[in-house]
Amino acid sequence: LVLELNQVIIPTYGTVPDQQNLHTPEWVDFDDKTDSLFFKDGQRRIDFVLVYEDESKKMTHKRSDRKKQKRKRQVYESNLINNGLHLEATRSVLDEKLIFVKVHAPWEVLCTYAEVMHIKLPLQQNDLKTRDSAFNWFSRLFSVDENIIKPEQEFFTAPFQKDHLSNFYIQDKDTFFNPATRSRIVHFILSRVEYATKNNVKKFGINKLLDTGIYKAAFPLHDSSFRHPSSDPNCPSERYLLYREWAHPKNIFKLQPLDFIRKYYGEKIGIYFAWLGFYTNMLTVAAVVGVGCFLYGCLTKDNCTWSQEVCDPSIGGNIIMCPQCDKVCTYWNLNITCESSKKLCVFDSFGTLVFAVFMGIWVTFFLEFWKRRQAELEYEWDTVEFLEQEEQVRPEYEARCTHVVMNEITQQEEHVPYTACGKCVRMTFCTSAIFFWILLIIASVVGIIVYRLSVFLVFSAKLSQHISGAEAIRKYLTPQTATSVTASLISFVVIMILNIIYEKVAILITDFELPRTQTDYENSLTTKMFLFQFVNYYSSCFYIAFFKGKFVGHPGSPVYWLGKYRNEECDPGGCLLELTTQLAIIVGGKAIWNNIQEVLLPLVKNLIGRYSAAARSEKVVARWEHDYHLQPIGKLGLFYEYLEMVIQFGFVTLFVASFPLAPLLALINNMLEIRLDAWKLTTQFRRMVPQKAQDIGAWQPILQGIAILAVVTNAMIIAFTSDMIPRLVYYWSFSVPPYGSHSSHTMKGYINSTLSVFNVSDFKNASKPLSPWFGNQMTCRQVYRDLRYPPGHQHQYEHNIYYWHVMAAKLAFIIVMEHVIYFVKFIISYVIPDVSQKTKSKVKREKYLTQKLLHENDLKGVKKTMGKISDKIIKGADSTFRHKEE
Repeated sequence: LVLELNQVIIPTYGTVPDQQNLHTPEWVDFDDKTDSLFFKDGQRRIDFVLVYEDESKKMTHKRSDRKKQKRKRQVYESNLINNGLHLEATRSVLDEKLIFVKVHAPWEVLCTYAEVMHIKLPLQQNDLKTRDSAFNWFSRLFSVDENIIKPEQEFFTAPFQKDHLSNFYIQDKDTFFNPATRSRIVHFILSRVEYATKNNVKKFGINKLLDTGIYKAAFPLHDSSFRHPSSDPNCPSERYLLYREWAHPKNIFKLQPLDFIRKYYGEKIGIYFAWLGFYTNMLTVAAVVGVGCFLYGCLTKDNCTWSQEVCDPSIGGNIIMCPQCDKVCTYWNLNITCESSKKLCVFDSFGTLVFAVFMGIWVTFFLEFWKRRQAELEYEWDTVEFLEQEEQVRPEYEARCTHVVMNEITQQEEHVPYTACGKCVRMTFCTSAIFFWILLIIASVVGIIVYRLSVFLVFSAKLSQHISGAEAIRKYLTPQTATSVTASLISFVVIMILNIIYEKVAILITDFELPRTQTDYENSLTTKMFLFQFVNYYSSCFYIAFFKGKFVGHPGSPVYWLGKYRNEECDPGGCLLELTTQLAIIVGGKAIWNNIQEVLLPLVKNLIGRYSAAARSEKVVARWEHDYHLQPIGKLGLFYEYLEMVIQFGFVTLFVASFPLAPLLALINNMLEIRLDAWKLTTQFRRMVPQKAQDIGAWQPILQGIAILAVVTNAMIIAFTSDMIPRLVYYWSFSVPPYGSHSSHTMKGYINSTLSVFNVSDFKNASKPLSPWFGNQMTCRQVYRDLRYPPGHQHQYEHNIYYWHVMAAKLAFIIVMEHVIYFVKFIISYVIPDVSQKTKSKVKREKYLTQKLLHENDLKGVKKTMGKISDKIIKGADSTFRHKEE
C-alpha cells in the first residue's frame, strides 16, 4: 500500500514551481443555474468545493502575509491540476471577496485512485435466492414507500483494478462512481497534495490550509434544497427525499431508509443511524417491561406493610428519631417520612428485582443481535475487509515520518514518525495526563461531598424541625432534600464545565500521540473521552448508591469526614430515592444541554446568516454558495452523538434497579434524537465528506464493558442500596420464632425491629443536640437500619445477629444473581452466532466470483499465451529436426 501511495503522491513533492509554470483554475461567471451540480459546460460534475477570500481584498493581514498565503494557495491548486483534477473558479454573488473553486475528478483519476484506495465496486448483480421473512409484512407497514425511495440493487463487489475494467459491472461511466465515492476520492487527493516545502519538510493537505485560514471551507455539495426538488433534471434530489421521508417529524414511527442514507452520506453516518435505530427498537421491549414493573410497584404500594407502619400515627408517630447532625439538628418523628416511604414502595419492590435481572439478560440480547446486524451491514456496504485493505494513513502521520526503522515482516526499511523510545515517552506522558484529569474529577466529587456535609448543617438550622410541627412544606422541603437537590445541580454544572475543558485536552493529547489511521485516532480519543465521562457522570451516582450512609457509625459514635464533618446519612426515605433524584437531574439536564448545543446553536447561527443576507435575497445564488452558509460539521463528526448515546446506555443499564422507567424515557428521547440528528444533517449542516466505517469502533467494547458492569452494579444496588434483602430476611426468619413473636411469616413489626435504639444520655458533648428533649422517653432510634443491640445489653451498640444474617443474605444474593445472569449471558452468546448463515453464503459467493472473474481469467490468459509460445517452440524444434534428417 505504501509503495502504491508513493507512486501517486511523491511526484507532487518536488520543489515549488516558478510563477510562470503554475497552472491556474478556469475562471467563469455564474450562469444563474441555482441547482446545477456541474461546471459551466454542464458535463463535468462538481465533486468538491474550496472557498477562499481574495487576498487582494483582504485588509486584516500584512501585505507580505497575504502574498505568502496567495502563493501557497496557487501552488496547491497547481499541484491539484498536475494530479489530474479539473478546477473552475467563480466569484461569489453575495460577497465579492469570496471565491469558490469547484473541483472535478475525471474518469482516469477516479480509476487510478479507486485502485490505490482499494475501493470495492460492483462485479455483477446478486444472484442468490433469498427467502422473505415471515415478519416482512409487518415491517413494510413502517417502511418508506418503495415507489418514493427505490431499494438499492445488491451487487457482488471486489476491490477495483484498472487492468480488469471489463470484468466490473459498468453500465454508465458517469454513474459507476456514485457522488459519495467521487467526493471521498477527491478528498483523499486534497489531503495529500503539497503546497510548500520548508527546511526539507513538506507541507501538504487541505486540513492545514483550512487551519491556517488560506481556505475558509472545503466540502462536497448537497444535491438539492431540502425544501423542494432540484429544477435540474440531472440532479437526483436525494437530499429532498431524505428530508421528506427520513428527517421530517411525521416519520417518527417509520423505519429509516438506511441504504439510502449510506448512499448519500457514506458508511460512517449510515452505521451510526443503523446502530441508533437498532438500540431504540430494542429499548421498546425494555420500556414495556420497565413500565410493567413500575405499575406493579404502584399497584402494590398500598399493601406495603412497612410503609403503613411508618405512616401510622400510633407506630411511626410514636417513634422518635435521633438527630442527623451535631448540635443544630433536633429529634423528629418517623411519620414525617410517610410520603418518602410510599414513593420508596413503588421503586423498591419485587418488580425491581425482576427488572434488574431482565435488563442483565436484555443487554446481552441487544449486543448479540447487534453483532449479527452489523455483520450484515458490513457485507451489504462492502466494509468487511475495510480496515485491512482500504483505510489510508492520516496525512498528519505521513508528514512526521522522518525516522527509518526495519519492518519485521517485510524486512525492509520504512519511515515512522518516532522511535521506540519516543513512542514510550509519548505514551507515558499521555497516560499521566489522563490520570491527572481523572484525579481532578475525583477531587471535584470530594468537593461536592464536603459541600453536602457542610451545607446540611446550614439547612438543618434554617429549616428547623419540631416534633409537634405539622407544616405541609416539611413533607417535601427537608434538610436532606434541599442538600441533595442543590448538590445535584452543582454537580451537574461542574460536570458540564469539566466536559468543555477536558474535550480540548483529550484532543491535544490524542494529536500528540499521532495515531496512524483515522480509525486509530478516533478509537484512541474515544477511550480517553469515555474514561473521563464515565468518572465525570457516574462518580456521584456511585457515591450515593454504594458509599453514602454506609460508614456513619451510630449516634453515640459518629464517623467524621476529614476529621471535621460528620459523615453523611441517607435521606429518611432511603438512598435509593436520592439516587433516582440524582439520575433525573443529570440525565434531564444533560438532554436539555445537548439539545441546546446540537440543535439550537446551528439553527440560530444559520438564521443570523440568512437575516444578514436578507437585503441581497433577491439575487439568484448557486448551490455551492447556499451550502457554504450552512454550518460545518466538526472534525470529530459523530463522535459526540455516539458519546451521548453510550452515556445514556450506561444510565439505562448501570442504575436501572433504582429507576425502572429509565428505558421508557430513553426510548422517547431516542425516537426524537434520530429525527433531530437527521434534521440537523439534512438542513443545518454542510454535507459531510463520505467516509468508510466497518463498525461502531471502540464503542463496541465499551458497550460490552458496561453490560458486564451493569450486572454487578444492579446486584449491589438491590443488596446494599435498597431495603429488599433486610425485608426478606425479616419476613422469612425474624418475624417468626425463635427470633420473632409472630405465629406466621409477616412484615408486621418490621420497622420497630430494624431501627436500632439509642439512649440519649450517651450522646457526647460534641454531638449532643441543643434542642430540648420532649416527652418522658429516654431513647431515640437511628435513621438508618444499622441493626445494633439496644442500650443495657452486654454488647450494646454492637451489631446484632440480625445484621449478620442480613450481610450473609446480601453477599449470597450478589453471588447468586451475578452467576445466574452471567451463565445465561454465556448461553445466549454461544447460541446466537455473530454472523447469520445468509450473510456467510453471500460472502462465500462473492469470494468465489472475485477468484473466478479477476484471477482465473488472468490464469487462463497466461495459459493461452504460454500455449502459443510452446506451440511456436515445438514447431521450431520440429522444423529443425526435419531439416537435419533431410
